[in-house]
Amino acid sequence: MVRNSTSSEEQSVRLLKVGERVRHILSELLTRQEVHDDVLSATTVSVTEVRMSPDLRQAKVYVKPLLGEDEAKVVKALQVNTAFFQREVATRLGLKFAPKLRFMPDESFDVAYRIDSLLDDPRVKRDLGEDEDEA
Repeated sequence: MVRNSTSSEEQSVRLLKVGERVRHILSELLTRQEVHDDVLSATTVSVTEVRMSPDLRQAKVYVKPLLGEDEAKVVKALQVNTAFFQREVATRLGLKFAPKLRFMPDESFDVAYRIDSLLDDPRVKRDLGEDEDEA
């Protein structure tokens, strides 16, 4: 049985690098409006993150439209045009297998906003202030 000679750290770095390359390719395609879709042409879409599976065959693509408007429509338009994006990524990436793209809305901004609002709560500020005085 042949074993993979790369360490898990090297594999994770490779996953990050490939994910970042896929993110750049998709961002470029969306910025240049190379996909012929009315929803995508009318909206500025940010590709915030791409997470690759360990075998590089699957990619979760997290997107956020500008100001979060019409997020469901934008994700649906991206899903409809997945074949175009996969073909372009495969051509430009040059890997043995083209990753299968799954477009998903990026919820991290909503989570960050919720954490900020919790930290701004007067009760939390009071508790944090007491901890700072005791230290």
